[in-house]
Amino acid sequence: MTWEETIQHIRKQPEYRFLVEKAYFEEQLSLNVERYRESEEYKETLQKIRQTTPNAKRILDIGSGNGITAISFALDGYDVVTVEPDPSQTIGAGAIRQLKEEYRLSNIQVYEAFAEEINFKDGEFDIVFARQCMHHAYDLKKFVAEMSRVLKQGGMFFTVRDHVIFDEADKVFFLENHPLQKYYGGENAFTPQQYTEAIETAGLTIVEVLKYFDSVINYFPEESKTIARRKKEVVEATRFGKLLWYFPSIRDRRANIAFEQIEKNIPGRMYSYIAIKK
Repeated sequence: MTWEETIQHIRKQPEYRFLVEKAYFEEQLSLNVERYRESEEYKETLQKIRQTTPNAKRILDIGSGNGITAISFALDGYDVVTVEPDPSQTIGAGAIRQLKEEYRLSNIQVYEAFAEEINFKDGEFDIVFARQCMHHAYDLKKFVAEMSRVLKQGGMFFTVRDHVIFDEADKVFFLENHPLQKYYGGENAFTPQQYTEAIETAGLTIVEVLKYFDSVINYFPEESKTIARRKKEVVEATRFGKLLWYFPSIRDRRANIAFEQIEKNIPGRMYSYIAIKK
């Protein structure tokens, strides 16, 4: 199956109802946008962007899929250029164009291309954003190098929800457990070292790495209050656990250590990277 055929197929299967809703694969495209804009993930994403580049105006959104990110940024006043290689009306550039017309947006341009092959000018964008995209790169270093090339000095490279594996066995574990891999076979993942090397080789400085449990950006659709409750339960289950709530630094360190172990059992856990072109 193609990616488009996969999405059309799972929309009809009751067992995928939760995935279709939470991954924003609904047939009604505007419903996906509205749900994304109301999510904790998007609110945290927007906060990170505004904190890191408060004066940014022009965003390059790479691999925008059905347009939830590109349209959301445009609705929030950014000048958006989106690059999506899939031309489809379901999950690609065609869907983004439909949404552009539906929302009557004049501040968004849509191009069909692979990220490694964009033809924009050097230093054209304040922000390069990629949601669940970088791990699909057919050439990771070339992908990031192109993102760096079109980014202004002081600009922000923000890639979110990229699948991370720690070794080849872990990659097999991830692919075997991915719910859609059996249909279209297009999933991929890299190690943290590979992501870091590609970003730094491209001349970007990493200012923040968000591991899976560090941010709702990564662990959505789980809610932040749910993760906070789980962390509390993990800490309180240890010896003298309840006393640790009076020592925040020790408590947080204990929780982080425990959750790093939990993370290892999550297939293809997601990380996000914030880097600056200096």
